[in-house]
Amino acid sequence: MVRPADPFDIEVTPELIVRAYRAGIFPMSEDAADEDLFWVSPEWRGIMPLDGFHASKSLRKAMRKSGWEIRVDTDWNGIIEGCATVGEDRSTTWINGTIRAVYGELFRRRVAHTVEVWDGEDLIGGLYGLAIGGAFFGESMFHRKTDASKMAMAHLVERLNKGGFKLLDTQFITPHLASLGGIEISRAEYEDRLAEALTFEGNWGAIDGSA
Repeated sequence: MVRPADPFDIEVTPELIVRAYRAGIFPMSEDAADEDLFWVSPEWRGIMPLDGFHASKSLRKAMRKSGWEIRVDTDWNGIIEGCATVGEDRSTTWINGTIRAVYGELFRRRVAHTVEVWDGEDLIGGLYGLAIGGAFFGESMFHRKTDASKMAMAHLVERLNKGGFKLLDTQFITPHLASLGGIEISRAEYEDRLAEALTFEGNWGAIDGSA
């Protein structure tokens, strides 16, 4: 499952990160204070089937009535800070300084993306991940108000479907993701799905009318 990465032997660059995802592995750290990374390839991989997202009646009602606004790619720093903040839904974080720096550069290169949920001028939830070929690799999500992260995921699924993406990787499955339709598949099945997805080129901006 874990492949150690020696920071003195391997320079963690945006290019290395993209190659790793294309090979089916991703980096993590032990905690925010540890600048080292290790590589992970789970035996069982979490995915969100793009035709199997489950929005409950209460979530659909909240999406209609909340008045919250979905924005995309406008506040990287706010999203990464929200995802890295220890709170009631997490006691620690694996988002360290190395991840912040390298993924921040991937955001500037328009490989990493954010989905943000705003209540007026307050960022109340969201997620980030990487779009590579026809695959989207979800990294982390957070919420400061009930249903905010679920709304972000609902928008992500809609955006990916509109853009012709084939795979939404969630890395692991949590009860939160399972309630939305997330499932686990074997590493071998994941690698097959990933290889197929990478033969496509998803359009992140299709839902906005962008090429």
